[in-house]
Amino acid sequence: MDFKAYYANQQKLVENYLKNRIAKKGISKVDEAMEYSLMAGGKRIRPILLMAAAEAVGSKGYNYLPVACGLEMIHTYSLIHDDLPCMDDDDYRRGRLTNHKVFGEAMAVLAGDGLLTLAFEVMLEQKNVDPKVLIETVREMAMCAGNFGMVGGQGLDLEFEGKKITPEELRKLHAGKTGALFIAAIRGGAHLAGANDQQLLALTKFADLLGLAFQITDDILDVEGTEEELGKPVGSDAKNHKSTYVTLYSLQAAHELAEKTVAEALECLEMFGENAEPLREITRLMTDRKK
Repeated sequence: MDFKAYYANQQKLVENYLKNRIAKKGISKVDEAMEYSLMAGGKRIRPILLMAAAEAVGSKGYNYLPVACGLEMIHTYSLIHDDLPCMDDDDYRRGRLTNHKVFGEAMAVLAGDGLLTLAFEVMLEQKNVDPKVLIETVREMAMCAGNFGMVGGQGLDLEFEGKKITPEELRKLHAGKTGALFIAAIRGGAHLAGANDQQLLALTKFADLLGLAFQITDDILDVEGTEEELGKPVGSDAKNHKSTYVTLYSLQAAHELAEKTVAEALECLEMFGENAEPLREITRLMTDRKK
């Protein structure tokens, strides 16, 4: 397949949907702050993963744009809040000033709140899906985004800051903070496309491994990457005294673990044949971000 053309097309679908949906304005300047971060670019990996997972099962991914784009809104809200001075205190995101540096901390908090709330409104606008399937999919996404998933992981991140933690604790932290939304994306696409139990189990394992590989790669890039590659300053983990896969192991060991994890993730896709080729290519994209 021509993956570059495929990915560019999927990105365009997501961008157009988000642009049209965020154009519906509310009653205050918070709309401007929401749009600033939502339309700041980025790879749109999570909604494209959702569509690719649906395609692995044999459906058309673009049929599920409302749910896919709602998930991107959840992700964007998390970035706004993650960048706040009370969290990771970052000044740049995706190559430009973070939300709170432009609109102030209070408005940035509200922008995140607004996107999180809007996400569920948008997801429930999904058509041509069994209502029971849609409700279960959205319920899982809420759980992955909340205290059992992303928010819980962020809580552990704050709790562990400046402490020496075990590899198991680090894995638990990032399975929530980073990995949970990948599981939401991939299981969401599979659910919507009518995956059977065997397919869902394989894709869930794939998503878990993909999230781990992504985080290890992120930790590596925070050491040897550049601001241009990341869209934000490097070295933030060291600045915030955080344990990472590099500090708990070593740079070389982190590289080896990432390669092993990617290989295991790709093995999970064997049963899907050519239908999973987009997922394979996205995996390579996510875990080889310097190229």
